[in-house]
Amino acid sequence: MNSTKQKRMNAVRRAARVRARLHGTATKPRLTIKRSLKHIYAQLIDDDAGKTLASASDITVKTTGKSLAAAAKVGEALGAAAVKAGIKEAVVDRGSYRFHGRIKALVDAAHKAGVVCTGSNE
Repeated sequence: MNSTKQKRMNAVRRAARVRARLHGTATKPRLTIKRSLKHIYAQLIDDDAGKTLASASDITVKTTGKSLAAAAKVGEALGAAAVKAGIKEAVVDRGSYRFHGRIKALVDAAHKAGVVCTGSNE
């Protein structure tokens, strides 16, 4: 097995391990984050209904510049959309990513916007 395939398999295992402990509801949805080299995406998901309640990305927010600042703006936009939808709490699903850098900046900005974020920030 080549190293790229092994890295991807390890990332999938890490994400599954994190998601096994988390479950989003309508009152406390799962805040899932997808990060790529260029972009960052975030969604608030109700796992009971299987619906996305709010979402934001650096593409929809139309940010340019540094990636940490872009992640913070996405967090602010997601927090504003969540507050508008009546969501006050969320469970953070960091996926296979470590809780630092852009992931932490996004969650901190959402927290400042009014959404209390708890969960897999280990």
